[in-house]
Amino acid sequence: MTPDEILALPSMPPGNPSYPTGPYRFVAREYFVIIYESDPEAIRRLVPEPLEPDGSGQVYYEWINMPDSSGFGSYVESGVVIPCRFQGEAVNYTAMMFLNDEPPISAGREIWGFPKRWGEPHLRVETDTLTGSLHYAGQLVALGTMGYKHENLIKNPAKRNEALKKTQVNLKLLPCVTGKPLVAQLVAYNLEDIDVKFHYGGPARLHLVPHVNAPVADLPVRKIVGGRHYKADLTLPFGRVVHDYLA
Repeated sequence: MTPDEILALPSMPPGNPSYPTGPYRFVAREYFVIIYESDPEAIRRLVPEPLEPDGSGQVYYEWINMPDSSGFGSYVESGVVIPCRFQGEAVNYTAMMFLNDEPPISAGREIWGFPKRWGEPHLRVETDTLTGSLHYAGQLVALGTMGYKHENLIKNPAKRNEALKKTQVNLKLLPCVTGKPLVAQLVAYNLEDIDVKFHYGGPARLHLVPHVNAPVADLPVRKIVGGRHYKADLTLPFGRVVHDYLA
């Protein structure tokens, strides 16, 4: 391979890249989000400076079903998002993610710094209940339930895409072969070309089980605020560096 051919590769391995060049389009991406109040000190420990928790004491536990993802295929994701502030802007910080598909794990970590690990999440409707679960190493670590489509939240078309327009921030860490940090950044991105199909709210419950390799229960549930269920088509573009710890 010539240097130009090497630099044109979208990803490793050279003979069979893990993922193609983006951006990436998602069709019928389905979200189940449980909003809950947790321990402010536990939240603070997981939020990297210069991000600051937004003061609400809230955490978002998410399941996302992605049946049609360009370059990635079909998979389910589950994880923890913390509402924060960065330089006065309200943002969402992604703290943990677990999914069952290798290409988006590799791409997510290498491009945007998503904190992705392998897990076994599931999202489905069981009779009258929207149900999300996460298993890690054969053990249940998260179970969420919500009343199915109780309250339509898209009554104002002007606010149709608000839930997905918020700036998202990740902590991207890549080690050098020398053992020292090669990349240590806060990376931000904003979803594009958003088309929300529906958005419902309803009563919800969340059960988190302590697990050393899937420590979602480190943000304990104090009070459930409510559940959200929505579906959208959207594009995940490339992002931008908003803070460089090595600069």
